Amino acid sequence: MRVFSKAILRDFWKKHADSEQQLKAWFKESEDVIWKAPVDVKKEYPQASIVANNRVVFNINGNKYRLVVKINYQRGWVFVKFIGTHKEYDHVDVTTI
Repeated sequence: MRVFSKAILRDFWKKHADSEQQLKAWFKESEDVIWKAPVDVKKEYPQASIVANNRVVFNINGNKYRLVVKINYQRGWVFVKFIGTHKEYDHVDVTTI
């Protein structure tokens, strides 16, 4: 998969250093796989939440942070739509962000 954009993740881990290693690992793992459908994501990340509009929510650092991505399965693209604390996540609509 091609992930857009690592810069968003980097900016976040500069503010939240405890997320750096897990976000780097998620980025590397995501670039090394091919997800053709939501079921493929769930095989790799059973705790991920599949939501409407091809959004997937990943728990980072034991659910301290939330990462929301939009996946274009046909093209193999992953777009980072949101990364934030659990509290910040509670204030966004993941289906439209």
